[in-house]
Amino acid sequence: MKFYIIEDDIAIIKVLENIIEDNDLGSVCGYALNGNDCISEIMSCSPDIILIDLLMPGKDGIAVVKELKSSNCNSKFIMISQVSSKDMISKAYTTGIDFFISKPINIVEVTTIIKNVIEKINYKLTLDNIKNLFKNYDGSIKIVEDLYVEKIKKIQQILNKLGMSGEKGAKDIIDICNYLIYNKKSMSHINIYELCNELSSNSKNMEQRIRRAINKGLSNIAYLGVEDYMNEIYITYSNSLFNFEEVKVEMDNIRGKSSSNGKINIKKFIDGLMISIE
Repeated sequence: MKFYIIEDDIAIIKVLENIIEDNDLGSVCGYALNGNDCISEIMSCSPDIILIDLLMPGKDGIAVVKELKSSNCNSKFIMISQVSSKDMISKAYTTGIDFFISKPINIVEVTTIIKNVIEKINYKLTLDNIKNLFKNYDGSIKIVEDLYVEKIKKIQQILNKLGMSGEKGAKDIIDICNYLIYNKKSMSHINIYELCNELSSNSKNMEQRIRRAINKGLSNIAYLGVEDYMNEIYITYSNSLFNFEEVKVEMDNIRGKSSSNGKINIKKFIDGLMISIE
C-alpha cells in the first residue's frame, strides 16, 4: 500500500512513517507540511491511503479532503486529530473520512486502524473484480466462473425470487455475503452493527436499508403463502430465511386477522442465505 501524509509537525510525520514501514503496512510515497501544496502531488502519485491532520494553518484537513474528492481522488482518508468535538468529527465523516487517529500517536491504534482500512481496500478490489466478471460477460465470451462467483449468483437469484432485488438494501446484503465468503466467516460470531460499520461509513443507514429490504421479502413471501400455501418459493424460504411464526403473523395481517406485522431477524436471514448456497 502507498501512503501520503499531510501533517504540519515533521516529527509526527516521521513517527507515522516508521510505524507504517516497521510493521510492513506499506511505504510512504510523499508528505506535505500543509494543505496548500499537496493536491497535485497526491493526484500524481495516487496513494492508497492518506493520513491527514485535521487542524493545520491555512487550509484545514476537511477542506483538503473536499478538494481531493472533487478531483476524483479515490484514496482512503485517515484523519489525525486531538479534536473531540462531535460536530467536527461528524462533519469530517460526512466529507469522506474513513477513520480517526487520536493524538498523541499510539502505535497500536495506528496499526489497527490502518490494517482495517487495508482490509476494506482489498475487499473492495475483490468485489470490483466480481462485478467486472458480470460486466464483461456479453454472451459470446465464455467465462470460467469459480465457486465464489457461483455463490454470489445464487444469492442474487434468491433475492430476485423474493422480490427484493429492487430494494437498496439488496446490494448491502450482497456486500455482506461477499465479505463473509471472502473472509470465510459466518454471522454466528459477528455483530450486525460491527459488520455494517466495517463495510460502510454510515453503518446505521446501511442496517436500516437491510431491514427495509428483508421486511419487503417477508411481506412478499407472506403474500405468496396467502395465495398458494404450496408455492415452491414459500415452502423453500419461509422457514430457512425467516422465522416461520413471524411469516404466519404477517399472513394474518394480510388476511386482516391481525393488526401486527411479522418481525425479521437480519442474522437469521443472512445465515439462511449462506447455508442455501453451500
